[in-house]
Amino acid sequence: MGKRLLIAGAGIGGMAAALAGAKAGWEVQLMERASIFSEIGAGIQIGPNVTRLLYRWGLQHAVDAVAAFPQRLQVRDALSARELGVLTLGVSIQQRYGAPYAAIHRADLHALLHNAVARHSGTTLLLNQDLQQFGQARNTVTVRSASMEQYEGDALVGADGLWSPVRQWLLGDSPPRPTGHLAYRALVRQADLPAALRSQQVTAWLGPRLHAIQYPVRGGDWLNLVAFVQGQLPGQPTHLDHWDHSANAADLRVHLAQVCTPLQDMLHAVNAWRLWVLYDRPPMQGPHQHAQGRVALLGDAAHPMRPYLAQGAGMAIEDAATLGQVLEHSTDIPAALAHYAQQRWQRNARVQARSLRNGKIFHAQGLLRWARNRAMQLGGERLMDLPWLYGGGLTPQIATK
Repeated sequence: MGKRLLIAGAGIGGMAAALAGAKAGWEVQLMERASIFSEIGAGIQIGPNVTRLLYRWGLQHAVDAVAAFPQRLQVRDALSARELGVLTLGVSIQQRYGAPYAAIHRADLHALLHNAVARHSGTTLLLNQDLQQFGQARNTVTVRSASMEQYEGDALVGADGLWSPVRQWLLGDSPPRPTGHLAYRALVRQADLPAALRSQQVTAWLGPRLHAIQYPVRGGDWLNLVAFVQGQLPGQPTHLDHWDHSANAADLRVHLAQVCTPLQDMLHAVNAWRLWVLYDRPPMQGPHQHAQGRVALLGDAAHPMRPYLAQGAGMAIEDAATLGQVLEHSTDIPAALAHYAQQRWQRNARVQARSLRNGKIFHAQGLLRWARNRAMQLGGERLMDLPWLYGGGLTPQIATK
């Protein structure tokens, strides 16, 4: 009988872990508390460090069929509309890092991972699994659902997101912290926008206590828009669903009342917005926050981060790839998961810290804002390219026997 991997959570991270586990030769049981497999309708950017892994898993055709591949990333001042810097993407970044920079709808990425997982006969996808607790023994780990169903495996992966129950059972630490930042998200067909507002590049608008990002998805047919502002909601939610579907354009326009005309034009062209309250955790402090015994944490369950480096989903996919690598030839499962934790925690902590730093830089005011703009105009592409990030990720395999 082969080894069995239990995975809690069937989002992008959980699906990636299921695929990596199946490719490593494990039987996989993927358990999701919701009644359907789904992803929030928003776009994400995936750097070459991520597309490289997806392509290595044999998903290049699937990714290329649904993603957009912007040719440049432009940074502009949100008040003056002045261009501050440009990072050339397209062929240039693909030649440097061996894979392209892409933008993709979250649901499309989730679907292609789901389809790849479903092609493996040793995988089982279980819905309506509200897991209540786990237990570790010398040779197994078990989890029990609210309906008293019990599942037994050789390892458990908590890929159950920001409010991860598996994390709470494993670490018993505090809940995620509110950041004081709000994200307004929208998706709009490019054909429904005035010609002057359509775009096939990534554009970041930086302003005092705010910034906005726009980029194409779904082969360039749709434009993804996100505006980040500092503020609190009255009665800020602490429940698991932190999306507010009643967000309206008027609230966002108040927050961005002083931005430049081109950005104002974009805001007024879009009426349907969704609001997201941002939470995070401090950067990881050690490998114990990634794995203990036969239980490992992955993605937001281990290292939720602010989306200011566009690497939240990317780090979950990197986690999954490393997990699959250490499990492939290992017979000592706790040692394999300890190796996974050692390989991942420092990189994830660095990305978390850089995301925090970027938020401060993006939202800078006064003299710091002037210095940021000046540095970007002088440094340009050199400052915006990130070899440590885009060239890093999966490490050479060290078998754990």
